[in-house]
Amino acid sequence: MTTEEKIPQSRLGSTGPMVGVQGLGAMGMSEFYGDTDEAAARDTLDAALEAGVTLIDTADIYGRGANEEFLAPFVAAHRDEITLATKFAIVRTDEALYRGVRNDPAYIRTAVEDSLRRLGVEVIDLYYMHRRDPDVPLAESVGAMADLVRQGKVKHLGLSEVTGDELREAHAVHPIAALQSEWSLFSRDVEESAVPAAAELGVALVPYSPLGRGFLTGAFTDAFQDLSDGDFRRTQPRFSGDNARSNAALLEPIRSLAAAHGATLAQIALAWVHQRAAVHGLPVVPIPGTRKRERLLENTAATRIVLTDSELDLLEPIAAQVAGSRYSDMSLTSAAREN
Repeated sequence: MTTEEKIPQSRLGSTGPMVGVQGLGAMGMSEFYGDTDEAAARDTLDAALEAGVTLIDTADIYGRGANEEFLAPFVAAHRDEITLATKFAIVRTDEALYRGVRNDPAYIRTAVEDSLRRLGVEVIDLYYMHRRDPDVPLAESVGAMADLVRQGKVKHLGLSEVTGDELREAHAVHPIAALQSEWSLFSRDVEESAVPAAAELGVALVPYSPLGRGFLTGAFTDAFQDLSDGDFRRTQPRFSGDNARSNAALLEPIRSLAAAHGATLAQIALAWVHQRAAVHGLPVVPIPGTRKRERLLENTAATRIVLTDSELDLLEPIAAQVAGSRYSDMSLTSAAREN
């Protein structure tokens, strides 16, 4: 791939590193979306780097550490070419359905050592608090993360699913480079307070699920017919029954724009995220996940699509009409703590 074909770069917020304007979420390479072909997943990682995708995103929860271990050989081979992001906070026991959240400093110190070991690195480029535990003072948690920066174990700090007020509070303790939250044509609650706060502070937005967990690709109408038994989306409200059928009908404006641009629905949805961020004057690096080279290249091509104001207006009403919440349990999201 020539330099001209690679995606452009931008700085990950005012304090962060230079990265490609689109990243790659690696979660599905280990869990949650059914069986994975590891050879195809490794080929996708190579394709990502060739395309200029340099922000690679994982977390210690993905596969209970297996995703970090899966990425380790790729990281070792390309350490100076990529920005490696991982996360702590969500705790899973051997009981697959149990999850808790820990933000206490003792846990953070243990979690970072475990991630460093699994990834085979001496320093993590971007370390996120994956979810917020309101019972632990935010200053304590971010203070412990800042200690990791001073110790040389972490370069930059990030938060996930926090409100605008929480982002401001954390940023006052230590500069926050990136905020990772769900943002797409189907999910826009992040715009209520977090997006304005991020723009004010110079924090980059790293949207996860920018394709609505795949729904915005047009591939699904009914989770129980279209998804494998091991796919967690079968339990998600937007993919279930009448909700799924109603949401599938909302894709028609995206479909018409895709036809007009000679693009896919996914490309229009990703182009919207990039341009919506520009409206707010906000640096943005979406991290759509995929295990397939062809999908990776499809997604990066979205960075070359420009939607007109009238086309953006056509897409504006979609989010307000979506049926079902973005998780079956919204208690760990920023939306649960707004206002």
